Amino acid sequence: MLLLLSLLLALLPLLGIIGIAAYSSLLTVDGLFTSLILLAISATFGGSALAELRRWRSGASAKTGRPTARMMASAAGLIQRGKVESVQFFEAHVGQPNKSIVTLSDGGESARMLVLEGDMRNALPTGQTVEMTLRKASGYNVLVDVNYS
Repeated sequence: MLLLLSLLLALLPLLGIIGIAAYSSLLTVDGLFTSLILLAISATFGGSALAELRRWRSGASAKTGRPTARMMASAAGLIQRGKVESVQFFEAHVGQPNKSIVTLSDGGESARMLVLEGDMRNALPTGQTVEMTLRKASGYNVLVDVNYS
């Protein structure tokens, strides 16, 4: 649907350029700048249509409200238990998700490090024993639920 809409919106400015040429005002300053603006609009929507076509051909579905079978299978997620030893927050560049590195220990000398998406400093207080439910989203661990003990 988005592909068809983008194609339609890419073609409409081209019809405007044809209309300007039909009234033979294409070589005036107004006609020239109007046609350049209409070409830029058409190129923007054409690029959007091309990106949508590539995404459609690669098999990636648009994010809808309905979960896919793969999402439902991993809905329970991974459960991690332990005492929060430290939470370090790292801000990422624009367009990249921020990350927190959480160190969990299970009372012994062994400790696990988990990389989670987002700022976990308030959700996982240091020294607290927690049971976390995680899920993978876009290759990152996302905190779904926390139970404090």
